[in-house]
Order: sequence, then structure tokens, then C-alpha cells
Amino acid sequence: MGSKHNPPGNRSRHPLSIFAVIGLCCFFYLLGAWQKSGFGKGDSIALEVTKQTDCNIFTDLNFESHHNDVEIVEPAKPKAKVFKPCGVKYTDYTPCQEQDRAMKFPRENMIYRERHCPPEQEKLHCLIPAPKGYASPFPWPKSRDYVHYANVPYKSLTVEKAVQNWVQYQGNVFKFPGGGTMFPQGADAYIDELATVIPIKDGSIRTALDTGCGVASWGAYLLKRNVLTMSFAPRDNHEAQVQFALERGVPAVIGVLGTIHLPYPSRAFDMAQCSRCLIPWTSNDGMYLVEVDRVLRPGGYWILSGPPINWKTYYQIWKRSKEDLQAEQRKIEELAKQLCWEKKYEKGDIAIWRKRVNDKSCKRKSANICKLREPDDVWYKEMDTCITPYPEVNNANEVAGGELKKFPARLFAVPPRVAKGLVDGVSIKSYEEDNKLWKKHVNVYKKINSLIGTTRYRNVMDMNAGLGGFAGALESPKSWVMNVVPTIAENTLGVIYERGLIGIYHDWCEGFSTYPRSYDLIHASGVFSLYQDKCKFEDILLEMDRILRPEGTVIFRDDVDVLNEVRKITGGMRWDTKMVDHEDGPLVPQKILVAVKQYWVGGGGNSTSTDE
Repeated sequence: MGSKHNPPGNRSRHPLSIFAVIGLCCFFYLLGAWQKSGFGKGDSIALEVTKQTDCNIFTDLNFESHHNDVEIVEPAKPKAKVFKPCGVKYTDYTPCQEQDRAMKFPRENMIYRERHCPPEQEKLHCLIPAPKGYASPFPWPKSRDYVHYANVPYKSLTVEKAVQNWVQYQGNVFKFPGGGTMFPQGADAYIDELATVIPIKDGSIRTALDTGCGVASWGAYLLKRNVLTMSFAPRDNHEAQVQFALERGVPAVIGVLGTIHLPYPSRAFDMAQCSRCLIPWTSNDGMYLVEVDRVLRPGGYWILSGPPINWKTYYQIWKRSKEDLQAEQRKIEELAKQLCWEKKYEKGDIAIWRKRVNDKSCKRKSANICKLREPDDVWYKEMDTCITPYPEVNNANEVAGGELKKFPARLFAVPPRVAKGLVDGVSIKSYEEDNKLWKKHVNVYKKINSLIGTTRYRNVMDMNAGLGGFAGALESPKSWVMNVVPTIAENTLGVIYERGLIGIYHDWCEGFSTYPRSYDLIHASGVFSLYQDKCKFEDILLEMDRILRPEGTVIFRDDVDVLNEVRKITGGMRWDTKMVDHEDGPLVPQKILVAVKQYWVGGGGNSTSTDE
């Protein structure tokens, strides 16, 4: 141990040490003040670096359509795994609704038309080609009435539905006159008749469901009345019904009322219709009508035009007996009473019921009410005949589940599910903050790509929609957004519908229920972080490529490590990419990756690639 006493001479050095320390402190203080003042060289260097790393300026991505005549040639030295084109027979490949696989399943209750996805070993690991001559769709609203023949080269509907004015073939385009089986005077005249009973004009009706939609003319003509329609039809013998709808710029998915619940939440739609959809409403103890009731909002409307309505006029054309049709209509009337629906109109070919706003005035007789089932837990869950109960109310005038404001005020008003605290982790304050955040994000997207918000991107998808903030910030008659809520994410789809937006449940480990080339713009925020340990990124990206149009755009928002992995895969997918810093600066670990799919077609056609 050392001595407690200082050795001789140490005392003489103390004053010098003190003065040295004081001198150094003063020097560094003055140096810091000099640099902070702006005259220091380090500050100018930092400023120059910031200028050089402005990630919002794009010099090498072109978002415009520009088809040219360059044949597809594979890169000589690929930097990543290169995905080759699939054969041309896969041009319209829909992995979970393929005809060959469907025919292996029972036909009763349309089981064979439901989703049947390929097992892992049968998944395609190639790029789905566009048909030869593919062209960017006409801009909206012209696309409502015209579709390029090369994009959907199937004429069967022009023959089978010739007298019903569904679609006509004229040279190199299809024309859609707006007709339908049950509205020979056109969709506009049909909707005008509905509007004499249903308040379509004042914003009360915003979301609609079309079961068995055909080419979706009902949904197409409702758009100009500010009504968003989710249309669905099976992939059946009438080729390309849903594909035609999407080419027209109208929301639609491949789907069917079979044995599995529809992929929508309870109380989603303000209005639903069946226009000669041929759904057997009275079979299976009214199971399909019970399912419509589940997704129909209290106070919502159901329209039936077609069998058995107006059976006295059509029974011979339908090749059915009067007794059979009369019994069917009587059964529908009985089921409607059990569901608390009140008949509001029947004239000619149209009948309209309204679901009561609550069950206070409903006189049910031994109704089979669901007791344990969660009405929004529907993914691959089998339908049954129990009736979804109304949410409880305090008085006879209260709207069960909460009253909604008229659109467009409804878009940013606090949704009842949020106000009532029914969504875990979401408060009124966090909902409002989420809307502000997505307005900020979308403004940044528009600076990156000035075409966002124009008719260039008509069909838009949000792969991980959350509370619908992206779609809310983008809302415009020029586009619509398919808000997808992943089945492994927080269930927020009911909130999205309460805002007056549309969407669907989906598991991104599987193929989406749509045709190839359905979407112009895909937004993927946090998708790959969400699925990091669930399935292969490659499979998700190949599915995105399948449903994205040639020269369509993808915006990824995720952690930088995840996006680097994504970018490595897209390097072999004929996508041009650019990484962008988060809008709050380069130190934020979340980044934005923008990709543009090159134009190319099957069989050695055109390409926009500059690398080939």
C-alpha cells in the first residue's frame, strides 16, 4: 500500500496541473462555440453530405407507361437468383381457384368453387407473363366502358350474354354498355329505381356488396354516385367476369357463397344485392341469407332481382313451375322476418328489404341466435345457420353497433368500433394520430412519384391496411383501394368499413383471390416484418408480381434490414428499384423501397428493361 503522505516535491506541481486543466477546458469550449456558429469546416461538410443524400429525388425510375419493342433476353451474369417467365398457359393463373384443382372437390354447395390453394411443392416459382399485345388500361372513366381485347382475349360472354347487353366486341376493344340480365334498360336506370327507396344520393349508402356480379356493371355505375361496391363472382364457365371488372377499374374479387364465410367483417355493408345471381337463398335452412345478414349493417338494404321475384311473368322462361317459385318466395319472406328484415318494396323484377336498426321491435319466433361464435373470425371458417346477434342498445331508436355519419364526413369521423374501445390498442387519440401520420406519408409518396393520385393508378391495394389511413389519405374518385387486413394482424377491417372504405381478409402466405395484372399500385407497409417467420419472402413477392400490372408500382415501407432482403429477391424479378430514406431522416431505421415492374409479355414480346 502507498504512503498516506505525499512525497517531497508533489506540492510544487499542484498549481501547474490546475492551470493546465483550466486551459484545456477553455480551449475546447471556444472550439465548440466556433463550430456551432456555422464558421467551422465540419458544419459545411455535414451540410454538403445532407444535400448529396436527398433520397426524395428520383433520376432513374420512370413511372409512366412506355411500351417499346425490345425482346426479352436474360441477363448474362445475374447478381441474384433470376426468376424466369412461366409458360404462356399461365397467363391468367389464379393459384387458389384453378380449374384443374377445383374439379377434384365436391360440387355440392359450390365447394369446388371455393379457395383451394396449391401445397408448397406445387407452387410456381416463375413470373406470370402478360398476354401478347397487352396495353395499359384506358384511364378512368373511359375504362368503365372500354377494355383492350388483348388484355382479356375472351369472347364467350359476348355470345352468351349478347341479348343482355353485358359486353360487346368491337374491333380491338370490348365495349360495356352497362346492361345486365335484370336491368335491360341499363345499370343507371336500375339504380335510379333503387334510389326511390334507398337513400343512395345523400351519402347514407357508401359500401355495397354484389353477390354474383357478372362484369360488375352495377358496381361500375354506382361509383359515380360515390358508392364503393365489393363485387364477387366465381371463376366458372363464364370466362373472365371478375377479370373484366378489374380491367374496367371496378373493385372485384373471385369468390362464391359456398360453405365458408365470406372474407368480410360483420356489419360491413350498407347495401347488398343479388341480380339474377342464381344463389339458392332458401337451401341449407337459409344459410346464405344468414351470411348476408352477418355482413349487412343494421339499417342496411338487401335487393333481390331475379328468381323468384316476378315469377308469374318469368316462370316459363325459367323453366320452373308456379308452385315451386311461389314456395321459394314465401320461404325467403319467412327467413327475412327471422333476420329482422322489413320488406320495403316489390315492383316488377325488384324486391327490397331493410334490416332493422336494432332488434327491439323485432318479433322473432324461436330464432337460432349465435351464442359463442365471433362474427368477425371468418377466415376458412365454415358457415352455419345461427343468426349473428345485433349489438346491444339502450333504446328502440339507437342504431345497433353505432350510427355512422354520411359520407364523406364518415371517412375521418371516429368509427364506432374505435369510440367503443372494441379494437385492442386503438383509442380515439391514436386513431386520429394515425390519420395525420398517413397524410404525411402519402404526401411524401406523391413527392417521390407525382403520378400517385392521378388516373395512372386506378386499382390500388394496401397489403397491410391497419386502420385504413393510407386509403383515407388517398381517397379520390380517380382511384379505389382494396384494403387487405392480414389474418395474422390485428383485426381492424370493421373499422375500415365504418370509414366508408372497402377491404378483405387475407393470408399472404397464399395466393390472393384475383386474376393476374389486377392492380396498378401496391402499398406494402410492414408486410414483410409481419410475415418474417411465417412464410418465404420469395412466395409473397412472386404473388405481388402476379397481381401487379406491367409498369405498375410497389411502395414498400419497412425496416432497412428487411427491405435489403426484399431488394435482393426483386433483383431477379424484372423490377427496377430505388431505396429512399424515411421522411424523418436517414437515422430512422425504417426505409421506403419503390419498385416499378418492367413491361414484358409472354412468348418473347416487348420489354421496358434497360438491362437486357
